[in-house]
Order: sequence, then structure tokens, then C-alpha cells
Amino acid sequence: MSATGLDVFDKTLQTTNIWLNEIMDRLGPDRQVAWKVLSTVLHKLRDRLPVELAAHVGAQLPLLVRGVYYDQFEPARLPVDCRTPEEFTAEVAEWLSDIRPVDPEEAIAAVFGVLNRHLSEGQIAKVRGALPKGLRMLWDGADARILTEAGA
Repeated sequence: MSATGLDVFDKTLQTTNIWLNEIMDRLGPDRQVAWKVLSTVLHKLRDRLPVELAAHVGAQLPLLVRGVYYDQFEPARLPVDCRTPEEFTAEVAEWLSDIRPVDPEEAIAAVFGVLNRHLSEGQIAKVRGALPKGLRMLWDGADARILTEAGA
């Protein structure tokens, strides 16, 4: 039986919960923290992408996640200049400062890992290619952490 009466809502709730569970597996069992981490990292990533690419990424997100992704979206201001991993990490840390302490590097790695697993490989390659080299290093670091944790 449908939980909401609409398959589209049931599917986005199910998919969003899968994504949140994957984040909680890394950061601890707090769904509200996972949602804040997901929305924060997605906003910071979105704001570093050219508008067209940001829209293509948004189209691959679950409907519910897509809503938070576009919250406070200002396409005329994209892409925001951010060249170093430290600057990106500091912005994420600032936006996560109103929740329990979360390592911003772990938060970034958790969300990038979710994106790696759930977005198309081609889309991930385009996103990585559009990021400045310093920010690409964060994604590469997230990949390395995922492989290490998987025992590869």
C-alpha cells in the first residue's frame, strides 16, 4: 500500500531515505544531521558549478532532494569563486555550525560518496571536470576514503 497515495512521493521518500541512511552510516545515526549535511554540501557544490551543469545535476536528484538543492538558488551569481579545498571545507563547516559537531571533511566525503553511487558516471565526470583542481582534490579524497573503508 502506498504511504502517501502518490507513487512519485513514495519513490522520492524511499530514495531520499536511502541517501540519508548512507550519510548516517558515515556520520552517525541522526537523520536531521544527515539532512543538514546533504543540503549544505549540495548547496556549496551547486554554487561552484556553471548554471547549465548545476541544472543537469539537479535533474538527477530525487524530487525531495532536488527541492532542497534549488532552495535559495541564484543562477545569476554562478559559479561562485572558490579555488581551494580549505575554503570549500570552511564554508561547509560554517553552515554546519548550528548542529552537533560534524567533521566537515567527513560530511563532504559522505555526500560526494552518495553522489558517486547514485548519479550517472558521466554526470559525475562532468561535475568533477568543471571544478577547479583544488576542489577536485576533495572529490578524489572522498573516493579514496570510500575505497579504504570498503577494504579495497
